[in-house]
Amino acid sequence: MPPGTTLLILANVAVFFLEQLAPGLIGPFALWPLGAAREVGVTFAPWQLVTYAFLHGGLMHLAFNMFALYMFGGAIEQVFGTRRYIVYYFVCAISAALTQLVFALVTGGMYPVVGASGAVFGLLLAYAMYFPNNRVMLIFPPIPMQARTFVFLYAALELFLGVSGTQEGVAHFAHLGGMIGGFIMLRWWGGRRVRRIIP
Repeated sequence: MPPGTTLLILANVAVFFLEQLAPGLIGPFALWPLGAAREVGVTFAPWQLVTYAFLHGGLMHLAFNMFALYMFGGAIEQVFGTRRYIVYYFVCAISAALTQLVFALVTGGMYPVVGASGAVFGLLLAYAMYFPNNRVMLIFPPIPMQARTFVFLYAALELFLGVSGTQEGVAHFAHLGGMIGGFIMLRWWGGRRVRRIIP
């Protein structure tokens, strides 16, 4: 596994264990909406745009994100190189956070957001662009499909769930924000196969 992906996984796991020892980390380091101070007494701080991505809401949340990071991150790191890969990862995480802040401002939601999912969704997008015809096997249902098809359907599902609000407790627009940030970054870098993600 490439060094950047290894470092990110180790950092996420280490912070998760730190969370178990110091549960109060959620307060200052989770991503809080801009108006949270008035409602729940917790203030948004700029560092939360990054720190939230290393916190997780449970072992399964961590395991799912780290498995996806392992599956897709290594391949993207080999394409980008470690330095550019790390930059891309954090751009996606920050873009996801900014999207979530806008969504919370519009809807009035006052809950904290944690998890690496926004950055992981950016990696999924990059994988679909650079390896559009690679087969991806879903866990449930166990159906193989091309990477570009998988990402397109997953993004459509996230949009539906976010708009309909049928799955509470999941920051669907943060996931989409990670993809948007990744797309903009790849375009800025002159990313190839941009138009091939649509089946």
